[in-house]
Amino acid sequence: METSKNEKFILQNLKDAGCDSEMITNFMADWQAGKKAHGLKRLAAHRRTLLDQIHSEQTCIDCLDYLIYQIQKSKNGQA
Repeated sequence: METSKNEKFILQNLKDAGCDSEMITNFMADWQAGKKAHGLKRLAAHRRTLLDQIHSEQTCIDCLDYLIYQIQKSKNGQA
């Protein structure tokens, strides 16, 4: 019974972390086969993917911030 509760927790956490069904299936197969190290590598790879997405989005935000700054600076200079 404890394993089932633990697996439900893991499944929910994987879904909350944005893992797709293939990732979840592969991770759970590793986990149930006792290949925890391989499963952890999968999680680390997914984490890197998410972090790369954040960095990409941050670059977009930085560009917008710079554009807003430049527009406000020129507006203040002309006023």
